Amino acid sequence: MLSKRERKVLGIGRDQGKATLRGARISSRKVKIVLDLIKGKSLEEAYAIVKFTPKAASEMIYKLLHSAEANAVNNFELDSEKLYVADCYANQGPTLKRMRAVARGRGMRINKRTSHITVVLKERD
Repeated sequence: MLSKRERKVLGIGRDQGKATLRGARISSRKVKIVLDLIKGKSLEEAYAIVKFTPKAASEMIYKLLHSAEANAVNNFELDSEKLYVADCYANQGPTLKRMRAVARGRGMRINKRTSHITVVLKERD
């Protein structure tokens, strides 16, 4: 695997715009439902799908798409009209452990899950 410096020297990754949201307060399972809808779609179509999908993850993914588009256009001079969602995935982040009081003076653990969401945009030929 190449280091970050080697990739920069070789010019690898200069054909894509990438954005990552780390520690999003939503389970990766819930995010993957929306990500599966936009994978492989054009950027404009992905915006429309996310805008009208009634899920909590939709707003986060909309902002992430916007950020990835800005990275592609401003950093690598890619044409925003030709961009499509080449890859998008959600990985599990750190779990926040909380306690909830239950009967007989006991406590039950609640796992508040987080996720790392990544969107990669590329130009369609």
